[in-house]
Amino acid sequence: MKKAGRPARFRRFLKDVFIHTPFNKMVVMLILLWLGFSASIYLAESGVEGSSIQSYGNALYWGIAAFSTAGIADAPISAAAQLIGGVWIVLGSVLFFGAIVATVTAYFMRPMLRPHKRIIETIEYNLEQLEDLDIDELDLLRETVDTLIVHVERLKGKRSL
Repeated sequence: MKKAGRPARFRRFLKDVFIHTPFNKMVVMLILLWLGFSASIYLAESGVEGSSIQSYGNALYWGIAAFSTAGIADAPISAAAQLIGGVWIVLGSVLFFGAIVATVTAYFMRPMLRPHKRIIETIEYNLEQLEDLDIDELDLLRETVDTLIVHVERLKGKRSL
């Protein structure tokens, strides 16, 4: 019965990653830079004798192979393409690995930065999982909600004075 909650948990995890971390922005930036640097490499290498980059498709492949540290990208021949390629390798690698580190860090630091959000998310999660909770968990949830209601009523009473 608990297995039914796993896809929902995974969807929640993905939603949290996409909404609350810099993952989307960094991936978009990485793709745009990859397309731009690939075009620059292609323009710098087109027509250069002996170059393996003779189409934009070759340049796109080169861009992925170069920044992913796979070590399978042929070195550009022209000086301009070597400079562009060197900058892309450094920048692309930093962005690629930076996106991973920033996403993981932001995801795990988020509850520490806003503990009240963690409480709300826990309640929301439990409400989404009501059918999967056993009787002890439901009793604990009821007690927690009752305490929350009492606390809210006490705060409202203080504000009205």
